[in-house]
Amino acid sequence: MQKITFALIGALLLLTSCSQNKLKLVKNGESDYVITYTKEDHESAKVLQNYLEKISGVELELTEGNLDSATPKIVLGLLEDSSPSENIQIKTQDGNLHILGGSHQAVQNAVYEFLERYFNCKWYAPGVEAIPLKKSITLNEMDYSYIPEISTRTVHSRLFYQNHDFADQQKVTYEAFPTYVPSARVHTFHKFMPEEVFYEDHPEYYALRGDKRLPTQLCLTNPDVLEIVKDSVAALFERHPEAAVLSVSQDDNQQYCQCPLCSRIDEEEGSPAGTMVRFVNNVAKAFPDKTISTLAYQHTRKPPKTAPDPNVLITLCSIECDRSAPIADKCEDFAQDLIGWGKLTDNIRIWDYTTQFTNFLAPFPNIHTIQPNIHLFRDNNAKWVFEQHSNNPSELFELRSYVTAKLLWNPDLDFNDLLLEFTNGYYQEAGPFIKNYVDQIHQELANDQDFFLFLYGDPSEAFDSYLKPDLLAQYANLFDAAEEAVAEKPAILNRVKMARLGIDYAMLEASRKNITDQLSLTIADADGIESINPDVAMLLDNFSNTAKNNDITLMNEMGFTVNEYGANFLSALEMAKRPNKARDSEVTTLTKPKKYANEDPMVLTDGALGGSSFYANWLGYEGNDMEVVVDLGKTESINTISMAFLQVTNHVVFFPSEVTYFGSVDNKTFTEIGTINSPKPLTKSSKVNDIQYFDLEFDPASYRYVKVVARNTETPYWHHAAGLPSWVFADEIIID
Repeated sequence: MQKITFALIGALLLLTSCSQNKLKLVKNGESDYVITYTKEDHESAKVLQNYLEKISGVELELTEGNLDSATPKIVLGLLEDSSPSENIQIKTQDGNLHILGGSHQAVQNAVYEFLERYFNCKWYAPGVEAIPLKKSITLNEMDYSYIPEISTRTVHSRLFYQNHDFADQQKVTYEAFPTYVPSARVHTFHKFMPEEVFYEDHPEYYALRGDKRLPTQLCLTNPDVLEIVKDSVAALFERHPEAAVLSVSQDDNQQYCQCPLCSRIDEEEGSPAGTMVRFVNNVAKAFPDKTISTLAYQHTRKPPKTAPDPNVLITLCSIECDRSAPIADKCEDFAQDLIGWGKLTDNIRIWDYTTQFTNFLAPFPNIHTIQPNIHLFRDNNAKWVFEQHSNNPSELFELRSYVTAKLLWNPDLDFNDLLLEFTNGYYQEAGPFIKNYVDQIHQELANDQDFFLFLYGDPSEAFDSYLKPDLLAQYANLFDAAEEAVAEKPAILNRVKMARLGIDYAMLEASRKNITDQLSLTIADADGIESINPDVAMLLDNFSNTAKNNDITLMNEMGFTVNEYGANFLSALEMAKRPNKARDSEVTTLTKPKKYANEDPMVLTDGALGGSSFYANWLGYEGNDMEVVVDLGKTESINTISMAFLQVTNHVVFFPSEVTYFGSVDNKTFTEIGTINSPKPLTKSSKVNDIQYFDLEFDPASYRYVKVVARNTETPYWHHAAGLPSWVFADEIIID
């Protein structure tokens, strides 16, 4: 009996001890606790007060400074001076709760971490949150600390840039280049030494390419160039004394200097990064209290032998990589370059890419690669990671922004749980269908081991892969079910419609190529008369309306707008139903096409119409004119000829300078029918992404053969690809 009594007493003592270690922040709608803070943490204290009130209905008092020890309190403040600035700590002690950080920014991060970790608060998108409701709040004893291994976390998304509260909740930066001089963030050579100012009098300041100096890049061994750049950097820092970082970096091309001195240094260094690092080190020496950033990008990605100076920040870019699998698996060269730079410096900023820049709204199944890529960066000591999303809305925009931010803060989260957390929280009852879509499209891509998922690709590349017609139908069915699940919730339904934009866009582009009877621009009646496919017209209408209702304005990084896409597609529908005597006619090319559309001239008469990307059904000619002959099969009376051409100026695709149409009855003697000069000659201000029809009307004449000659526009000296051949891209020829 005595043993039992002692046992009971021991148990009671243990329970009492455990109870004493618990904090009863709120009990039955009341609290004795106050929130104390230092002046610099006032906003963080208000955030904590606000959310504790949302949870419990109780507003805790805010008090700046210390209180007497008898008052129970939540203490916000700094850790000891030796603590890393990113360190956060959440602990109970002597009946109080301490939320601490190694800096005031870390204190803010600790507040949000506390709310999420211990209350399961969720912030899915700006203004979209899930907050639990509790009349009583009891906290067990805790002692949690965390130092994020990636200290500067940026997701290139306007959801964060335009909504700083949401950025705070997800612990990412408000801008793409924090602490940088605003006008000198990347690709700065042309800003320091514009060709309009220096090139005519001093061509030696610029890159030697072959036997000619071109203003594509700077000559980094010219001492005058170094002094001019240093003067420019000094002026910018003087204008922006608050800035800590400035970029001295190559322009966005690979036309670097190959003069004898530059080439000798690059050969010694084993990489064109050799001249760059030596040059930037010399600039950095003049500004020891600032950081000079430069790029390890394209031709400078491979590390040289010379180490960057301590105040040089290397921005290593993964632009070339196949996004169908983790970088470590399908972009081993980049992984090796990362390791190589890590041996030279611990001052590395990663510039990674997570969207398809030629088609923001296209399905781009790379979400499963985000975590292993962040692991790669983290494991190689990259403390600053910039994930270049589209900034503007793109496919699954909210999901991508959320998942990427979460993984930058904690790369070791369970990815599937994270995906479930978002899809169920943001899309609610529709969540399981969207999760199934995400999983399925990624699995379909994984099944196609040979597919290269490129940042500058096009959905048309995937119509025999993860966007096959039967798969598009399956994906559409999932979104139909998702919409039905939230049909009575307009706000959630709108989120589902935005998530659906990718599949709608893919189906529109599939229809442009007429890949099935259902996915085609036109349908024929019993008499063979073509009319617009009503399903495609409805699809375009839904796509355009969803975009308009949600301020989604851009299709790609070249500035091609959703409105322009809609107008272009309507034009394509009208073109597709026009009578065309050239449809399915034999086409012979007299000059050699290259790479695109399988180099098959028959794409010019197949009824499929090219889109805004050069992958989408365009026949390309690099550095030469396009000359083709269309055989109508018999002599026909014709009076109109029309042909479409593409322009994507940043990819050296220009409208032809002129297009001439010829006619013949015997394929030997051709008569010139007419010439159309480009209505939009190339200038520095030319529209980056555009489609132009070269239309010719003439008095009726009879021909069997029609020749088209499209004159290539030479790459001008001021273009970033000066010295390289340009492209002519053409599509459907319509003759009537």
